Amino acid sequence: MFVTDSPSPSSLLGQPGRHEALLTLPAQEAHVSAARHFADDLLETWSVPASERDSAVLIVDELAANAAQYGRERMTLLLALDDGTLHIVVTDSGTAVERQRPAVAPDEHGRGTGIVQYLAQSTEVHQTHSGREVRACLRCSP
Repeated sequence: MFVTDSPSPSSLLGQPGRHEALLTLPAQEAHVSAARHFADDLLETWSVPASERDSAVLIVDELAANAAQYGRERMTLLLALDDGTLHIVVTDSGTAVERQRPAVAPDEHGRGTGIVQYLAQSTEVHQTHSGREVRACLRCSP
């Protein structure tokens, strides 16, 4: 696991600024909860209001679960808070090839991207040379 948290110089002086943190984990379902707890703790430290923090943590959970399911080696979570907007970026080293899953009722999975699109003000998905990147932006009260 690799973690960094770096506030901008202006935030070190007590002025509003940009906060940014990066977490890299193996792309395995067992590590999704670590991404979720990391986001929750970090956003609380950054004083993100509880209701917006809950939405952000749910977005992180859904994106990390997808990255764990489809990523081959690793997944990376980037959180950046800048001028009242939280940027959530999850990258993985996989493609859109689905792994074999146990038989599950159709209503028990497949809602993750819909939840993210509902909660976020914007979402983007990009295939990169090393995998996939999913971005979600969420407005946060000052």
